[in-house]
Amino acid sequence: MVSRRSHQKSRTGCAQCKRRRIKCDELRPACSNCVKHSITCDFQTGSPSSASSSHPPKLLKHVSSAKSPASTRSSILSRPVISNGLDPGELHMGDLELLHQFTTATCYTTSNRSESHDLWRKTVPKEGFHHDFLMRGILAIGALHLAHLRPDRAADYQNIAHSHQDKALSMFRTAMTNMDESNCHAFFGLSSLIVVYAFASPRRPGSLAFTDDSQTSEGEAAWLPLIRGVNSILQQVFGWVENGPLRGLLQPGIINTTDTRLPKPAAHQLKQLTGLCETATGGEEAVEACQEAVKALQKCYAKIFTRSSVECEVATAFTWPVEVPDKFIQLLNARAPEALVILAHYCVVLHHLDDYWWMGGWASHVMENIDNELNDSWREWIQWPSETISRNEKCLVWRPLSPDVVASQTPLSIDSI
Repeated sequence: MVSRRSHQKSRTGCAQCKRRRIKCDELRPACSNCVKHSITCDFQTGSPSSASSSHPPKLLKHVSSAKSPASTRSSILSRPVISNGLDPGELHMGDLELLHQFTTATCYTTSNRSESHDLWRKTVPKEGFHHDFLMRGILAIGALHLAHLRPDRAADYQNIAHSHQDKALSMFRTAMTNMDESNCHAFFGLSSLIVVYAFASPRRPGSLAFTDDSQTSEGEAAWLPLIRGVNSILQQVFGWVENGPLRGLLQPGIINTTDTRLPKPAAHQLKQLTGLCETATGGEEAVEACQEAVKALQKCYAKIFTRSSVECEVATAFTWPVEVPDKFIQLLNARAPEALVILAHYCVVLHHLDDYWWMGGWASHVMENIDNELNDSWREWIQWPSETISRNEKCLVWRPLSPDVVASQTPLSIDSI
């Protein structure tokens, strides 16, 4: 009588083997019996029966020597590689392409400051991994950048960008009801990207694109309200952001400047605008609104002209839309000619950003449409900004100038220009 071969009982095997009363080889992440019968091994799911074991799991090198190397490799490769029971699913190569574009190229095109480059390249995407609306915004900008770089596929990338941006804004609006210290950095990041998206999107001929109804009626973003909206959000979360990972994107004190030197042509134009404001139609409130807009423009001109190399020229250029009063925006929406003339002079500032792919052509676009809005009697008022832009002249770029071409070394106020 042949005696049965004795074997050591396995007290730490998987539940499936215990239920079937067979020996478990305790291989991880799934034992050989479960793999052979295509059933889920509870080692994969970390069930209490396997987690309670006081013995370390056996390693693959303990596979029975009776198996050939080929069969061992086949067994290993046939097993699903699942971590903590989560299936990673399919890779979305299109989204990975957009993220790669943003972190290797686009991040360097949002600002002239090297400190900002590093934050957009690493820190902002890292925040995006925790906040879907920010990651969607990142992918949308990456898609628009590719549309700019690959004209033959521009329509495809623009559609992708539009899809990501729509989802980003929907999630953004929902999350705004719970804005706090944990998500304020993502809000700040997406708010900035929304402005870039507005300028990078295709422009509609014949549109100034600065009124609130532009987006609803024609699908074109209203850039002036957007810039003002970003500032509004920043004011709400400034205390958190200035102590957080994106504090390097802030530029404190950007609006206040004591150095108000200007090239003489610019100073002369501001003086002319000051006189125009005094006769603005619409009553005293309209006069005051136009005067405030010109004062803000003078500060913006001076800050661009005297800006140091470490200051962000984009943020500096966008101080004017933030500083003008609400009444002035109403005058623009009503196409008041005085307000349009002042806006035309702001286009000289926008023209300084023309080298950024997402800003290219905007100054000319707005100038052209202002010209279409005004009748012949007003065109002489926009001659200087129109000619400055058409000649591609960046008159506010700082150069070592002789005293005869600089307005004054002393601080100027609008009243004294």
